[in-house]
Amino acid sequence: MTLAEAVRAKLDERRPIYSREILVVNEAGWTAELTLDSLESLGARCWEVTLSRTTPVDNVSLDQQANRIASRVTGLLEPLRVVEIDQSRQLAQLRSISPASKGETLYYYEIERHVSGRSLVRRYQASTVSTRREQIDFTLTHEALAKLIEDLTVE
Repeated sequence: MTLAEAVRAKLDERRPIYSREILVVNEAGWTAELTLDSLESLGARCWEVTLSRTTPVDNVSLDQQANRIASRVTGLLEPLRVVEIDQSRQLAQLRSISPASKGETLYYYEIERHVSGRSLVRRYQASTVSTRREQIDFTLTHEALAKLIEDLTVE
């Protein structure tokens, strides 16, 4: 069973939740830690999704990992692009290509990918008139969440 399949099964069998909980799933050399603000029969409101390898990463460069993620992740509201590869911190940063906007507020996804294979997915809102940003939750169906996890864990 893949991590995505295991997460999907856990989401489908869970009772609804309406306050922040962390769901941890270990499978196939990976750990998913889903910080959920709510969970219902078809979808989840996520605060953060963290994926970590429990086995060593094959020799895949950070550049390759980041570019694969940018081309593979298609289930979010906006497509992603690689913003920065910081070799000294061994970290790649990906963001929405074209953030969604409502008035003076922009909404975008951000993924931090570590060379170890660890990924952190968050959504932010920012003002077009200031440099401040704020993390916000994001909603995905169980199917879209499983696809996101599959896209981030397939090498």
